[in-house]
Amino acid sequence: MREYDVIVVGAGGAGLRAAIAAQEAGADVAMVTKLHPVRSHTGAAEGGINAALREGDDWHDHAYDTMKGSDYLGDAPAVEALTRESPKETIQLENWGMAFSRDEDGQVSQRPFGGLSFPRTTYAGAETGHHMLHTMYEQVVKRGIEVYDEWYVTRLAVSDEDEPEKRDCHGVVAYDIKRGEIEGFRARDGVILATGGLGQVYDHTTNAIANTGDGVAMAYRAGVPIEDMEMIQFHPTTLPSTGVLISEGVRGEGGILYNSEGERFMFEGGYANNDGELASRDVVSRAELNEVNNGRGIEDEYVHLDMRHLGEDRILDRLENILHLAEDFEGVDGLEEPMPVKPGQHYAMGGIETDEWGATCVGGLYAVGECACASVHGANRLGGNALPELAVFGARAGRHAAGDVDEEAKITTGWDEDSEEGENVSPVALGEAGLPSAEKGALADGGRSSPPTDAADGGAAAESAGDAGVVEEAVQAERTRVHYLLEKEEGLNHAEVRSELQETMTENVNVFREESALKDALEDIREARQDYQHVTVEDPSRTYNTDLIHTIETRNLLDVAEAITVGALARDEFRGAHWRKEHQERKDDEWLKHTMLSWNDGSPGLWYKPAVLEGEDKSYEPKERSY
Repeated sequence: MREYDVIVVGAGGAGLRAAIAAQEAGADVAMVTKLHPVRSHTGAAEGGINAALREGDDWHDHAYDTMKGSDYLGDAPAVEALTRESPKETIQLENWGMAFSRDEDGQVSQRPFGGLSFPRTTYAGAETGHHMLHTMYEQVVKRGIEVYDEWYVTRLAVSDEDEPEKRDCHGVVAYDIKRGEIEGFRARDGVILATGGLGQVYDHTTNAIANTGDGVAMAYRAGVPIEDMEMIQFHPTTLPSTGVLISEGVRGEGGILYNSEGERFMFEGGYANNDGELASRDVVSRAELNEVNNGRGIEDEYVHLDMRHLGEDRILDRLENILHLAEDFEGVDGLEEPMPVKPGQHYAMGGIETDEWGATCVGGLYAVGECACASVHGANRLGGNALPELAVFGARAGRHAAGDVDEEAKITTGWDEDSEEGENVSPVALGEAGLPSAEKGALADGGRSSPPTDAADGGAAAESAGDAGVVEEAVQAERTRVHYLLEKEEGLNHAEVRSELQETMTENVNVFREESALKDALEDIREARQDYQHVTVEDPSRTYNTDLIHTIETRNLLDVAEAITVGALARDEFRGAHWRKEHQERKDDEWLKHTMLSWNDGSPGLWYKPAVLEGEDKSYEPKERSY
């Protein structure tokens, strides 16, 4: 067993920043990641980092824009932490050597982005995430932080108390992809989940193939509530053939959207009379699909994004990689013709419930980045707010886990006196309810472990049972699960189950949602979950067994997809990215609250907690959201 003070799971932007902060606070830190750090999906982020850096701008204005963008489902303490600390973190990146684009006077460049009242998006061409990832990885290497790359964390080692709020996380279990061995990592002070997104729930997504919701699913099964899972962002400009992202930076620089009739529909269609193409992402995505559904799409599928008028020099200076993406994947020369674009799954606003320091209700367990929900983004994330979230909350969680913070959180976690029970309206059983018990036990990955009770050496054994013993039992449980998957001779391949899942999510839980389709999706997910009980791993080898990895990931996708759909069916209003055909208005009296889901040993329970709109020195009163 390997032991550290703080273990960071995942090595994208949030994980790297958390590791650096924990190490700076004096902790012995290790990173455990299924991808090498510079292969993390943060490297695909194109647009920029929102930060109130210039004269005339203010973090309070950034906070208001963020809360408005969230459709008033953000939690003010987290929103204000993001916007207050983003300038400091952005300057820190610059001091570490990040190559930001600059104006002629040498000042770091900033450009407009959707939903912002000031051009505060700081960028490095259209490869901001790539530069950010490499800059922080350099700092990890410089500090000598241990990185276990190509180690896939598959289970949390969490104690077995009945109430999640009384449990503790003592470490993780990981599969060494290179050797095929399963080992335990004990964390003396804290585990920080930074596992990224869940886009592989859908078959048209900007997310990498590795974004399978691992952290969300593991924390959920270990008893941590997951929050606002129905709030999925569909980016308005993805390439139709692949889902590859075309940066919002194109529209920030002045790119224009046209329909098949040559109309600049964001203005002419009345979707956003003031901001046009720079309206919030949920507004633009719905507008595009509305044009397509009403016969004004191109080839009944997409619209055009035109940047030719910006001129070759400006495009090559600020958006060069966009030209390569359009040419490589669509055969389009962006200097000579418009690019085809359509909405695609891009980001999860919801995730693992945390406070504004990244802490969950389970002691010693933290979550940061896209897998977490503080909640910064509420019902809709503004473009340019993801990268500062990685830096700000990565740093906060790293310091907190290392014991360098004594400030009390304003956001609560877990069930409390303000929580309320929800009504499950699913047409089918959820979670593991009703599944064959023998197969359920072999395939389950609950994350919880019962401390050994047969220790015979007094106090030392009791201490072992409380931490290292919990990790060791989790290791044994995971070895049993993997052995079962590898030894089972007949069954389905995971790809059949994953394809079934992705198709129903794309068809039924997309931009436009209606009750009957959501219920159809839950029935399909139930069928996929039953099919998963019969999966087998065709590759019997232990080393570099991607078939095994993808099989484990598919289980995570099932749990995450079900949570998204349950939340979408329960929230009968139209808020932010969540559009319901039967409910075309925002219902603040009823729904100014977070949708929560708890695993409850395999029988998911729905409940709610109020949104926190009381900030540092003001209360954010919900207003009509227009652009």
